[in-house]
Amino acid sequence: MRAASVSDFRELARRRLPHIFFEYIDGGSYAEETLRRNVADLEAIALRQRVMRDMSAIDMSVETLGQTLTMPVGLAPVGMAGMYARRGETQAARAAAGVGIPMCLSTVSLCSIEEVAAAAGTPPWFQLYMLKDRGYMRELLGRAKTAGCPVLAFTVDLPLPGSRYRDVRSGFTGATPLQTMLTRAKDGVLHPGWTWDVFMKGRPHALGNVQAAVTEGRRITDYMAWIGRNFDRSVTWKDLDFVREVWDGPIVIKGVLDVEDARDAVKAGAQGLVVSNHGGRQLDGVSSTIAALPRIADAVGGDLEVFMDGGVRSGLDVLKALALGAKACFVGRAWAWALGAGGEAQVTRMLEILRAELAVAMILTGCTSARQAGRTLLDQR
Repeated sequence: MRAASVSDFRELARRRLPHIFFEYIDGGSYAEETLRRNVADLEAIALRQRVMRDMSAIDMSVETLGQTLTMPVGLAPVGMAGMYARRGETQAARAAAGVGIPMCLSTVSLCSIEEVAAAAGTPPWFQLYMLKDRGYMRELLGRAKTAGCPVLAFTVDLPLPGSRYRDVRSGFTGATPLQTMLTRAKDGVLHPGWTWDVFMKGRPHALGNVQAAVTEGRRITDYMAWIGRNFDRSVTWKDLDFVREVWDGPIVIKGVLDVEDARDAVKAGAQGLVVSNHGGRQLDGVSSTIAALPRIADAVGGDLEVFMDGGVRSGLDVLKALALGAKACFVGRAWAWALGAGGEAQVTRMLEILRAELAVAMILTGCTSARQAGRTLLDQR
């Protein structure tokens, strides 16, 4: 099947990936209400169709944090993406660099900052989770700086992982070593393409950025328990002072849903924020990101850059987010599904689809420039 939409990549990934890894990226927390809400609330927004305008030239580019993006899209941080294709983060980074957009590398990626920067020819943005070991954090921030990462995205909505029922049912979390071994053996037989590409030729299967700090458990399924024990729940806005002791570049706060938190980000001196509920993978039952976006953009959009992730499944969704105040959108599951469907080529294909869909949306709403998108593009009757 040749993918025509983001949902097609999801189906292709479902077929190719072991069940345990497909469920990990596809699922949300608890009853997955917020996961569904992210998508449904975007679908419910109506664009305002306009015709008989000169749309012979449109400009999708945006400028943000010292960079020019060819379109207002970036690849959001996705943990353990190296389990979806051989050295998966490097493949995704090459795809992003090839179309002129940023990739934000997860702290808990399989491939290290250095490996991804070398493979893509351009350093990624770096997403930071704060560990209790501040000495190691200082070292990790120094590595990101040395690698030339242009932006630090400090994720603040995961003091501990939310309960993800699909991961328990699949055996990704909570399984005994014997159960894990049997699951791997079964998945290996049922998914020979993945087994050869990732399990055999994609090693090492370790968290490249934090492996030196992992002192127990070496199976990839052990890492979620390690995360729960080692992520720092005591982090406050004052900890940005610690980050700035090492990091002197732009800081984006990722995981904001509340206007007061957005105002605190401004007071703390952040250069940007991502309106995000972690893709519905943390606190279930909260607002969708698209519902939270306009009030946050209205409150602080003049003080810092406002981005959004969560539920973006098409170029039409991207334009809706721009109209409601986002500078750009970050996609997570969309690129993880594409990576799982077939590596770099499929991630590139997914981005081409988003670009084509965005072009149609801009032309048929009379929007000649992504930088000028506003609420007049929406049908608000």
